[in-house]
Amino acid sequence: MAAMQQKVRSSLAAALVESGLLRSEGLINGKWLASKSGKTFQVFDPATATEFAAVAAYGEEDTKLAVSAAEQSFDSWRSKTMQERGRVLSRWSELIGKNSSDLATIMCLESGKPKAESKGEINYAISFIDMYAGMQTKGTVLPAQTDTHLLLATKEPIGVCSLLTPWNFPAAMFARKAAPAIMAGCTIVLKPAEDTPLTALALAWLWEKAGGPKGVVNVVPTPRELVQEVGNVLTTDEAVRKISFTGSTAVGKQLLKQAASTVKRTSMELGGNAPFVVFDDADLDRAVNGAMAAKFRFGGQVCIAPNRFMIQEGIYEAFVAKMAERIRGLRVGDGLELSTNMGPLINLAAREKVASLVNDAVDKGAEVVCGGAVGHEMGANFFAPTLLVGCTLDMRISHEEIFGPVVACVKFQDAEEALAMSNSSRSGLAGYVYTQDYSRGMRFAGKLEVGMVGINESSISSSVVPFGGVKESGMGREGSELGMDEFMEVKHICLGGI
Repeated sequence: MAAMQQKVRSSLAAALVESGLLRSEGLINGKWLASKSGKTFQVFDPATATEFAAVAAYGEEDTKLAVSAAEQSFDSWRSKTMQERGRVLSRWSELIGKNSSDLATIMCLESGKPKAESKGEINYAISFIDMYAGMQTKGTVLPAQTDTHLLLATKEPIGVCSLLTPWNFPAAMFARKAAPAIMAGCTIVLKPAEDTPLTALALAWLWEKAGGPKGVVNVVPTPRELVQEVGNVLTTDEAVRKISFTGSTAVGKQLLKQAASTVKRTSMELGGNAPFVVFDDADLDRAVNGAMAAKFRFGGQVCIAPNRFMIQEGIYEAFVAKMAERIRGLRVGDGLELSTNMGPLINLAAREKVASLVNDAVDKGAEVVCGGAVGHEMGANFFAPTLLVGCTLDMRISHEEIFGPVVACVKFQDAEEALAMSNSSRSGLAGYVYTQDYSRGMRFAGKLEVGMVGINESSISSSVVPFGGVKESGMGREGSELGMDEFMEVKHICLGGI
């Protein structure tokens, strides 16, 4: 291991320009507190599979205190003007930008995401905060049926919000959920994923430094063994009026069941199984570039990463050949090394799942063109970038979310077959279509049962677009103006006798 990387790992706080970013306690009502139990849990570096930090292990009692703090702060925060709330968000964004390198280092160490990608995520997070800081809610004057009435539809903050964020985008998902909620006038309790609590805690510390009022943002770091009891509080406490979750479909379904007991508003961004469809007339280089960018970003650990590569017969061999060449050229290694293209998977369980899917495909007739190795010279959590051909719909890899660096290619004859295969999934988050016939591309996109489609483009997410899926990929939208509506209630006011 290079000397610089060893130095960072041996003393992360000393390696940061702003050591205050490295927090070991949760945030409740403006105070950094140890857990009521006094217990902590370890944060692991996926690249080395070693512990490098300890964080307070919040449980049920701690979480109830956080919800209470958010409830007590709600009235004062909602009474602020949107301009006042926006100014706090803008200061927060500025501080995040000034500390972006340190934040990227923290993210790289706890998630394994290469530092260059981590820096990109910090900028992505900033884009959400900046957009919402300048956004205003708008009510509506409705047409009355008599000239003695004035009918209004106003928007109001929904109240205390539980935000549950994933480990694969610990900064961006914090910002994408928190910024619109805060700007709408809500207060939040955020539970970061157990693998990546440090990024969220660092962002919360910067919120304080930006002058964010106490109790508006509360963060409850939680170990795996306490997730169920903490989640139960966040989904059933009567003070919580909204739940926003990004994660697996299985967990999302459980949260929906729990939230039903008090009829809470929910936003669910759940698992994907994105088809990547390449027609014979596609620009081959553009298709390959798009496939590489979408599939190998964060080693495929992205909800909108292509899962099923459906390639038309006439271009199949050429696509496979170019993909193999590009995949073999990927640099797998330590995320702190700026030349690294791909780091480790988040943990051993993730690596074993990917290996299981590849083995099942091979057992059922798929061929490994490159990669496929479970053991990797870099360490236990690494999985070699892999290209499979000859995949079929009876393989698990065609139906389960891979969340790893595997390109699974399926051959198709015509658009009808490709569409049927694409829509055979119970998921419906994103899809990609490559063709130089834009009429066909638009028709195909219109029939895809997904929430987002890229036509000749694989970079489909930004702060201004409504992000979300259909079917079992969730409900609600994040980002764009719709993202703020998720945290507001509409009230009708009828003024009579005017």
